[in-house]
This record gives sequence, C-alpha cells and structure tokens, in this order.
Amino acid sequence: MKVSGMGYQKMAYIYLRLSNEDRRQGESGSITNQRKILEDYCHQNNIVIAREFADDDYSGGNFNRPGFQELLKALDSDKRVNMVITKDLSRLGRDMSESSYYAERFFPERGIRYVAVYDNFDSDEDNFLAPFQFAINDVYLRDSSKKVKTALHTMMDRGEYCFRAPYGYRKDPDDNHKLIPDEDSAPVVRRIFSMAAQGDSTWAIAEALSEDGVYPPLKYRVYKTEGLNSGNADMMSDEWNNTTVKRILKNPVYLGHTMLGKSKKLSPKSDVKRPVPQEEWRVTLNTHEPLVSSETFDQAARNLGKRRSDYMQLEHVRKSIYGGIAYCACCGGAMCSSGTVHKGEREKYWFLTCLNIPKRSKNPCSDGARIKYEVLNQVVCQELNQLLSLTEEEKRQVTQEAIRLAEDAGLPAAREKRLEEARQRLRAIDSMTMKLYEDMYAGRLEEDRAHRLLKKYRDESDELNELIQTITQSRRSAEDVRRTYDQFFALTERYTHVEQLTREILTTFIDRIEIEPKRYPPGVKVYARSKVPYEQKIHIYYKFIGEKPEIPLNLPA
Repeated sequence: MKVSGMGYQKMAYIYLRLSNEDRRQGESGSITNQRKILEDYCHQNNIVIAREFADDDYSGGNFNRPGFQELLKALDSDKRVNMVITKDLSRLGRDMSESSYYAERFFPERGIRYVAVYDNFDSDEDNFLAPFQFAINDVYLRDSSKKVKTALHTMMDRGEYCFRAPYGYRKDPDDNHKLIPDEDSAPVVRRIFSMAAQGDSTWAIAEALSEDGVYPPLKYRVYKTEGLNSGNADMMSDEWNNTTVKRILKNPVYLGHTMLGKSKKLSPKSDVKRPVPQEEWRVTLNTHEPLVSSETFDQAARNLGKRRSDYMQLEHVRKSIYGGIAYCACCGGAMCSSGTVHKGEREKYWFLTCLNIPKRSKNPCSDGARIKYEVLNQVVCQELNQLLSLTEEEKRQVTQEAIRLAEDAGLPAAREKRLEEARQRLRAIDSMTMKLYEDMYAGRLEEDRAHRLLKKYRDESDELNELIQTITQSRRSAEDVRRTYDQFFALTERYTHVEQLTREILTTFIDRIEIEPKRYPPGVKVYARSKVPYEQKIHIYYKFIGEKPEIPLNLPA
C-alpha cells in the first residue's frame, strides 16, 4: 500500500483477540472496539495497516491460536512489515513467560517493533513496568480459570450438559445445557446398539455403516456445522472403525445419564488433559431422553467382549506371551498370532505376523515381518540364558565394554562442532562485554546504546548456555552406564536358567522386541515352504540397558 505524498515507512500488522471470559466483560473489549482503537492509533502515528489478524473466542492461556500463528507466518514472508500492534498486552496473551518472550525477544530479534497501545508498551523503549504487567495478566488468567472451573463444576453437579453434544444428540434450542435426540444421527446410534445386542461384532457394525454411506461422528459434525463442501469435510474420513463403535457402545449417555468430569487439563495454560479417577466423575441420572433401553445397552455390553473372551477359552487358540512386547521393525505394528492348525500340529504352524500385513489395514506395511513362534522363543531363551549364566567377573567385563562403547560413540561430529562453536562464541561475547563496559565508562560509547548491546549479548549467552547444556547432557557418562547395568543384573538374581519362557519372565527382563523381515540372497526366488536359507534380525531391548551390544566375553581386565 502506498499513499501519494506521505512517504510511509512504518507498516504494521494489527492483532485482535477475544475470549469467552473477555466477552462477558462487555463491549469495551470486543473485536470491533479493538479494531477501532488500533485504526485510530495507526492513523495518528502515520502507520500503514498492512493486514489484520484476529482470534475470536480464543483464550490467552496459550499461543496455539490460528490467527496468531498465521501472523507469525506472514511476518516471515512479508519483510516490508516492521511492526505488530495490539490494544494491550493481554490481547497478545496472558501467559507471563510466553507473552514476555514474544514481546521482548521474538519480535525485536527479528527487527519487528511491538506496541501495546493501552499499556504504553513499546519494544523499542525501556519498559520497566513490563514484568509487573505480564504478571498481572498471568494472575488474571489463573483467577479466570478458577472461576470457570467452579462454574462448570456447579453445572455438572446439577446435571447440565456443558460441553459439545455427543453423537446422536444435539443441544435443545430452548436450553443450551440440555440434550435432545438428533433426528439424523440418533437412528444410527439405535442401529449400532441393536446390531451389537444381536451379536454383531464391532468390525461388522463399522463395515455395515461404511457400506451404507453413513457419515462417522467426526465427519457428521463438520458436515452439520460447515457443510459438506467445506475443506474440513473433505479431510474427514468416510470410514467407520471398530474403536468408534466401541466408544458409542460403552457410553451411558445413551441411557439418558449425564457423566462429566472424566478428564481435566493439566494447567490453565495447557490443552493436555489427564484422566480423572472414576469415583470423582460427576454423574447425574435421567437428565435427558435415552436413545436405547437398559436391556439393549446391557446385552450389547455383554456381547462386546464375549466373542473374544469365548474364543480365547477354546483349547486350540494360540495364546501369545508377546502381546505389547513384539513389534514389526518395518512399520512398528504389533506382531500377532497367525498360521493354521494342520493335523493337530499347533506349534509347527504358529507364526507371529505384523498386524499391518492384512489387506484390511488402513496403513498396510510395505515389508511386514513374520517369524515362527517357536523360533522366537528359542532366540529369546538363548539370549536370556547367556545373560543369566554370566559370572560376577564376566558381568564386570560386560559393563566395562558397554562403558567403552558409549564413550567411543560420543557425539556426532556435527554436534561436537556445534558445541565447540558455541563455547568459542561465549568466550567472544565475554570479551566484547568487557570492551563495552570499558568504552561506556570511558565515554567512547553512549550509555543507552551500550545497555542495548549488553542486553543483546546477555540474551545470546543464555541461549548458548542452554544449547551447551542440552548437548552435553546427551552424553552417557560411565556412571550412568554402570548404574543401568547394575540395575539389570540385579534382576538376573531371581533366575539361574530359563527352561520354558513365560509371560512373567519375559516382562521381568524385556521392554520391547523388534523383528525385521526375512532377508534372502539376492536374485533367489522364494516360494511357500521353500528351504532357501535366509537371515532375520531380532532386536531385543532389555530393561534399563536397552539393546545389548554384541561384545565378546573373557576380555582383558
């Protein structure tokens, strides 16, 4: 933008933000009012507004806001813009540490001047009161969070549904805290419970819904709020999965009960939630119209795990001890039992196969692993017994060799170089800092400019010290290696020799096993049941020590 005769040199992005809590304070903080304040300020100070960014209904507790993130990207692409302006510091954010970081470091370090009009904050000036202003906004955030929690708990105790309506329901137009059946999705929920009560598996239910073109919950929600032609709707899957079906079948909301408070945020500044013990949930019975009867709900619940539990009780079913331990090295998928039972031979044709090999997998493995169950047992037993048979002297030798290997590995050359460069830069900064003080006291350098340079060097020093600490901590010291091996060898005191591998022994010593695909000689064609020799690597990660290095025994002391 260019205005004839004015010669503007200051070009700014203005940023507007409003949360629900701010909206309750009245019109003074509205997006419209913020925009008017900033437009007037820019007009009075001959500042061109290059673009406006806004986040309506977003908390200042964190900076993961679409408008603010878009502003940061725009700053990278448009180098003409040299200012960012908000109504006050709280519009930038209420988290003390992050707000201070963006206002006092992020923007200035990129040559961007940041101004908060009502707080008289200007990143080009000395802002002595800024720490108190950031702290006040942080206290306000915590206080608001506490008030919101108290209000939510009161509503939960009254059985008012204060969150998004679950699939199958919508909010009552006359009472936003009450659920009523949704005319389109409620029949789908009833169908799911009916099929489950009749004995259909969750996979069968999911496949039937997908084949009939029924939108799964996430796509249905986007379709109802944004329309089917929206970009978000295009990104949503059309396929149901058994996990979604299970969640619906286990949710007592469909019996007409309100069950809230099952999770909570770690802090007012975090979006991460953690589960709450069941005894602390807010449960209120008979708060809305049920979609299924208690008889149908209970029958579906009984059938939900019945198929698998009945199957596992059968004598011929193979019960693997590697659940949650054995994984495919190619895709990370779990290794599951497979194979046939031929002429009563169960062990002979028992394999562990990558879960993502079957065609119905949505993320099929390109080179899935497969191994005989008996072969894996033999390998793990052999490895374990080798460790269990070590003498005290051999354990000491193994530990010493692990220490040597860790020290030899050291750090990658690039990180070692970066570490040395950081240390050299720190030494240079120390010298320049001393020179600055000398020039300032001798009158060769203006005090104001000296303080700005000192602050710049101090910030750079802090960053370099953090980098050095991060890199040096990635080294494993001899004491660390020795401690982990001592912890592992303490476990070996429980056993002297493993005759038959059990789940208990497996979980005592091993965290994870990764199995690579078989590798055959190049150019050799392999057919089913062929006797072509192959190589297959198995990585065993033990408790405390990880993957045991291939080291010889009887090493020189």
